[in-house]
Amino acid sequence: MTGTLAPPQPLTAADRCDRCGAQAYVRVLLNSGGELLFCAHHMRKHDDSLRKIASDIQDETDKLHESKTDER
Repeated sequence: MTGTLAPPQPLTAADRCDRCGAQAYVRVLLNSGGELLFCAHHMRKHDDSLRKIASDIQDETDKLHESKTDER
């Protein structure tokens, strides 16, 4: 049997950063099987450490730039 992982669901406004509670734009899937959610600020702050223990990182920080562009 071969298992394929379903693509991760897009992050929504209901997804909150595990560090500060702000809107999460990054989902970190851990090698141990868990997941962490981060705002862009906390992902940048902990990026090096997280990459060492992550099996996958879903980065949707580009949504931050889209919303600023849309406001113009």
